[in-house]
Amino acid sequence: MNKNLIFAIILGVLLLVSVVQAVQLTSLKSKIDANAVKIGSSKPATQTGTAGSGLNDLPTMVGGC
Repeated sequence: MNKNLIFAIILGVLLLVSVVQAVQLTSLKSKIDANAVKIGSSKPATQTGTAGSGLNDLPTMVGGC
């Protein structure tokens, strides 16, 4: 195949992908402006583990040196 033809095909695919993404972004923006998209969740996040008490516990948390 000709190098220019391959380059044109790749450029066309990239252009098509960018147009599709622009349409999706515009659609999402209009939904956000219309408050049709909920941001976040209705349930509060729960903490399953406990955090360490700072840098003092760090050597035991990673196995030490």
